Amino acid sequence: MNAPTRNIAHSADAKTVEEGLAAQNFDGPVDSTAATEVAMQNTLLTPRFYTTDFDEMDAIDVSPVRADWDELIGRMKSDPNKGHFKKNEDWDHIDWEGMEPKLRAEFIDFLISSCTAEFSGCVLYKEMKRRGSNEDIVTLFQLMARDEARHAGFINDALREAGIAVNLGFLTQAKKYTYFRPKFIYYATYLSEKIGYARYITIYRHLEANPDKRFHPIFKWFKEWCNDEFSHGEAFALLMKSDPKLTSGVNKLWIKFFLTAVFSTMWVRDHQRPAFHEALGVDPAWYGQEVFRKTSEISRQVFPLTLDIDHPRWVPGLDRLDRANRQIAAAKKRGGVGGKLSQWAGSAKAGAAFLSLLLIPSVPCEVPVSPRMEPAY
Repeated sequence: MNAPTRNIAHSADAKTVEEGLAAQNFDGPVDSTAATEVAMQNTLLTPRFYTTDFDEMDAIDVSPVRADWDELIGRMKSDPNKGHFKKNEDWDHIDWEGMEPKLRAEFIDFLISSCTAEFSGCVLYKEMKRRGSNEDIVTLFQLMARDEARHAGFINDALREAGIAVNLGFLTQAKKYTYFRPKFIYYATYLSEKIGYARYITIYRHLEANPDKRFHPIFKWFKEWCNDEFSHGEAFALLMKSDPKLTSGVNKLWIKFFLTAVFSTMWVRDHQRPAFHEALGVDPAWYGQEVFRKTSEISRQVFPLTLDIDHPRWVPGLDRLDRANRQIAAAKKRGGVGGKLSQWAGSAKAGAAFLSLLLIPSVPCEVPVSPRMEPAY
């Protein structure tokens, strides 16, 4: 029997995902239709909500990685970030009305996208916890759902200061769910968590060295945030390590596909926010390659290959994909027959660019006996 849900003031203090979702700060009184509509979008670049074969996931046997598993779960149960994700004396006042309009728009888009991504993880993990009976798997997903609820609630706190918020309860009911087989959930979510770590720690270290570029206080919370992402990625690494078939044979092709898709999506999405990156003092191309380099080095813990991000076709291919995406967006806005034709042409260019990236030979690597890693950046 589940313990009763406590009535707490803030999701940061929640012990379970249920307490986090019921916290007084989670949805709040401010509802922005525009923000929720952005979060509801389903495109190649927007975060999605996923569902899967929960019975297959519930059948996972982590016995082959028991020692590493118990160590990781013990650390997550100790809950080092409890109480962290809420405003304190380090939270600076932000003049949203005085913020440069283009930066304000791009930063709000960044926060909405981040909130949606965190909450999508919360929804998936909570459902696995609800449906499962395997104690190992249920415990893991309960802990990860708890963390993601805290992250989403904290981002919504930041959005409320700008007078908007994403209606997360509405998203749960209304947003379209995409079905992925469990192994695809492992690949995609592992990469999402690890690339999230690489993104957050890269920004955190950059702003640590350049505090004058920290235009919003939420960046001060990125170190502990990225450590949550790292732990979640470790869990999926152990799930894959428990079944060698997931990282061998034809599945190597799927791993390469997901690496290419996740990296290229990040590149295109980040290049849509020039004012955001300029305010941070970060070149999007440098940032992209730095994040890819960190993620590639980390993913060697379980993936038998990495992408050759120094290949002469890599960056030009990403840039072609970005230009094609811009053409598609402009064509949709234009409308009419001409817009539709331009949209088709842009889609063909995007497909060709992605295929060119996918055909770049990968770099094989030796997977260590134990996949456990510690944050080192």
